[in-house]
Amino acid sequence: MQLLPISHVSQLTGLHWHTIKTLDKRRLQAAFGTFEPGDVRRLVMDEFALHKGHRYATVIMDAERTRVLWVGLGNSRKAIRPFFEQLGERCQQIEAVAMDMNTAFDLEVKQHCPQAEVVYDLFHVVARYGRDVIDRIRVDQANALRHDKPARQVVKQSRWLLLRNRENLKEDHAVRLQELLAANQPLATVHVLKDALKEVWYAPSVREGWRRWRAWLRHARESGLAPLQRFARNLQRYARGILASARFHMHTSLLEGVNNRIKVIKRMAYGFRDSDYFFLKIKAAFPGKMR
Repeated sequence: MQLLPISHVSQLTGLHWHTIKTLDKRRLQAAFGTFEPGDVRRLVMDEFALHKGHRYATVIMDAERTRVLWVGLGNSRKAIRPFFEQLGERCQQIEAVAMDMNTAFDLEVKQHCPQAEVVYDLFHVVARYGRDVIDRIRVDQANALRHDKPARQVVKQSRWLLLRNRENLKEDHAVRLQELLAANQPLATVHVLKDALKEVWYAPSVREGWRRWRAWLRHARESGLAPLQRFARNLQRYARGILASARFHMHTSLLEGVNNRIKVIKRMAYGFRDSDYFFLKIKAAFPGKMR
């Protein structure tokens, strides 16, 4: 049952699938049903889609051991509060918590672990930059070229080129990107500032991070591009959590691996109706490693 779907085990053994599931759930509860956080110091929090639509669950991991500590329904403050209530006095030992720019997560961490630094994840911020800035300006530039159909088509079809990391592009795609940026100044500006924004996270010190952040903010304000200026204004309130990455090299890309594994578990089960069983499966898939 650790490797095969319940239906396959049922066919192999001749037992009813419900019997197989009951036995497996009991095994998982015995092994992973108890909340045992240990001497956790750094957390990573993220949400994932539970079902199609807008139903979510939250997963919380020990960042140093890559161990899933807790999984719960929802992504609100109320939804994640039971984790911190179970953590109890251990909240005082939490140094840092990595997350996306989720206000609910942020506020709940600050209430229960006021000494912990919130570290905002680069992946989520860059993804939002792609949606709110690059996509918006790409559409605006395409609309401005409505009388030049060939040029308009090039801009319309450039989304993938603009969002991918330059180092991941094949040579012919890199050439196409360079030609596009040379011909379109607004797209060139937002593309360059995407890379500059990433460099804030990779600063070797908080002081250098502040220098890079202030330079990025100045360029964004002076760009004359409304979507970029709006994004920069909104991002300002998250500056402390962005710069905290210079002290705590944490990111929720750890949980990208978890989310990919969750998708595999869901596919094997053709969707779980028993959330408790599903969450136990997730914890079993990430038992952690010795520090």
